Amino acid sequence: MAMAVAQHRESSSGSNINKHLDNGKYVRYTAEQVEALERVYAECPKPSSLRRQQLIRECPILSNIEPKQIKVWFQNRRCRDKQKTEASRLQTVNRKLNAMNKLLMEENDRLQKQVSQLVNENGYMKQQLHTASTNDASCDSVVTTPPHSLKDANNPAGLLSIAEGTLKEFLSKATGTAVDWVQMPGMKPGPDSVGIFAISQSCSGVAARACGLVSLEPTKIAEILKDQPSWFRDCRNLEVFTMFRAGNGGTIELIYTQMFAPTTLAPARDFWTLRYTTTLENGSLVVCERSLSGSGAGPNAAAAAQFVRAEMLPSGYLIRSCEGGGSIVHIVDHLNLEAWSVPEVLRPLYESSKVVAQKMTIAALHYVRQIAQETSGEVVYGPGRQPAVLRTFSQRLSRGFNDAINGFNDDGWSIMNCDGAEDVIIAINSNKSLNSTPNPVNALPLLGGVLCAKASMLIQNVSPAVLIRFLREHRSEWADFNVDAYSAASLKAGSYAYPGMRPTRFTGSQIIMPLGHTIEHEEVHLLCDHSIPPRRF
Repeated sequence: MAMAVAQHRESSSGSNINKHLDNGKYVRYTAEQVEALERVYAECPKPSSLRRQQLIRECPILSNIEPKQIKVWFQNRRCRDKQKTEASRLQTVNRKLNAMNKLLMEENDRLQKQVSQLVNENGYMKQQLHTASTNDASCDSVVTTPPHSLKDANNPAGLLSIAEGTLKEFLSKATGTAVDWVQMPGMKPGPDSVGIFAISQSCSGVAARACGLVSLEPTKIAEILKDQPSWFRDCRNLEVFTMFRAGNGGTIELIYTQMFAPTTLAPARDFWTLRYTTTLENGSLVVCERSLSGSGAGPNAAAAAQFVRAEMLPSGYLIRSCEGGGSIVHIVDHLNLEAWSVPEVLRPLYESSKVVAQKMTIAALHYVRQIAQETSGEVVYGPGRQPAVLRTFSQRLSRGFNDAINGFNDDGWSIMNCDGAEDVIIAINSNKSLNSTPNPVNALPLLGGVLCAKASMLIQNVSPAVLIRFLREHRSEWADFNVDAYSAASLKAGSYAYPGMRPTRFTGSQIIMPLGHTIEHEEVHLLCDHSIPPRRF
């Protein structure tokens, strides 16, 4: 009787196990079975019912597994992949948040030191107020040394001494309290912000500072930022005059830089600077720069005659690696643009730290972040959006516009007429001929060039954004598309036509092409073309 009961229990237990196996709860796969399933998963993560049945027929080692159980295996496999991807994404976000938290803590420490310093200075000034009066009305919070003379720069030892002093002053601005930094209006730090931005208050010259997290290695960031013409629209030319290794493993460069003027009413600026690249003891990479004295210094003294020599006070980039990838970047731009040399109505452009921040400091940080996003695939652009193409195109447009505004002699520009009453300047450049790619059939080059009429106007109490929006909304009132379009069509139909190009006619409408998103919100306006024969005049 006992034996019969035991046999009954064993049979009941076996039927339960078989039931669980049928329900797919306790199925265990051999290594060969898992390998076969992984091969199929690599080709098709979500196979159909027919594909699963075909898999069972093709792989005898899977014949003892139900199709339903194989379906469950693929579901679990997809879930594991999804969890792995999500875990990796969360780890990346966590690393970024830790880096930003570290950055904010450092900024908080700096602000606390600055508050303590201001409190001490305030108490001292109150004491002095009762005892003596000061003749110095300057409230400079930066003690700057005058530009070093070329006499000091005649030997490597002198240059290294200048470089070390520049490094010390730059670090005191980037992470210390050498400058009375205040938060830039309208740029509050937060989880969605690009970084922390500040401008100087009551210091010699104009200065701006930015710090943020960039998903690139320090050496790559330094390489991008050193190539100033690629991201700074006002940079006309940057030439490394000489370069040599310093004794401590760093690099010293003598650089001549030319900047465009923003208006026809003031001359352009140039800089003769020393740039020092080195690595600190903590592994941080530093690129710092400052001016050397000498108004005629530079590779081309004749070209420098068209510029006003400006001064760059210790500025540069401090780049520190983050755990898990990426870097924390500190950017400082400190300039003296010699505002005395421009008309009084234009001096706010040359005395505004906010303008320097927008044009240089913020633009630099935005640019490296955009390159990082494109490189890492952090931002996926839809079909037809090509940010790199749009960026290159907009840079060419900006440079062409700045070339025309400034009209440098070494570019071939010469003034034909200057109407003092209307402040209209007419200039021509015969070097910029349109027949750079002439039709082989008509190989005779045509005489001509580029004619430019330019004028500057001061409009008070109107922000640039409002003015640009007004001009864009009223474009048809001031821009005649047909004139430009028919001129372009006549050139294409004449000696500048490309072989096999169909004749076109343009209409006066415009199309906004969303090729991509760059530092500024830029658009590309095109003239529509229709394939009809050109008009005869």
